[in-house]
Amino acid sequence: MYNAQPVDASTAPEFYGMIAELAQRAGLPMPAVYIIDEAQPNAFATGRNPEHAAVAATTGIIRMLSPRELRGVMAHELTHVKNRDTLISTISATIAGAISAIAQFGMLFGGGSNSQGERNVHPVVAILIMLLAPIAAMLIQMAISRAREFGADAGGAAISGDPEALAMALQKIEAYAHGTPMETAVLHPETAQMMIINPLSSEGVQGLFRTHPATAERVDRLMAMRNSGLR
Repeated sequence: MYNAQPVDASTAPEFYGMIAELAQRAGLPMPAVYIIDEAQPNAFATGRNPEHAAVAATTGIIRMLSPRELRGVMAHELTHVKNRDTLISTISATIAGAISAIAQFGMLFGGGSNSQGERNVHPVVAILIMLLAPIAAMLIQMAISRAREFGADAGGAAISGDPEALAMALQKIEAYAHGTPMETAVLHPETAQMMIINPLSSEGVQGLFRTHPATAERVDRLMAMRNSGLR
């Protein structure tokens, strides 16, 4: 979808070697490595398990970040692989869809009747349930997504041993990403949650519906890790 190009030790020796070193530190098999020709600085990981995983970075992020900062970002992505976050996201999305479907079918065809044959569920209540159940499911899904990002930040800091580098990288990416559109992400917004920073403009979006935590909070947590002695 993103026209990602596979690379190896001969075509991108520094980037590929960085992933190999971090995967070894994380106790992971070597994932497939890709580079996306996009100006927006971003990166993501995918794959149902560590044995079938891939990590990708845009040319924009490789150019913009220092090797130290890029190392922190890719350690974050490898943590997603280690934690099987793609699988978790898929399950949460499936459950959210099931909740919405059950609510709608339940109100349309369920509810039962009283002794006079009248339905027990008031029509207004039925409409509210059909409207609110999908929203509640979406809120749960977004909360899970944000929690996985916090977990990947912490895991990436531990793998790289450098939480400050990841914090600096997040600040740089945040500053440039939203001002540099990514057409594929706009056409396929469902992929936005996979990125290290949401590639879409978040103007007008309330915090509860964000797929990513606020970058300032992520940076604060990483700097707290650094101050606690993790280097």
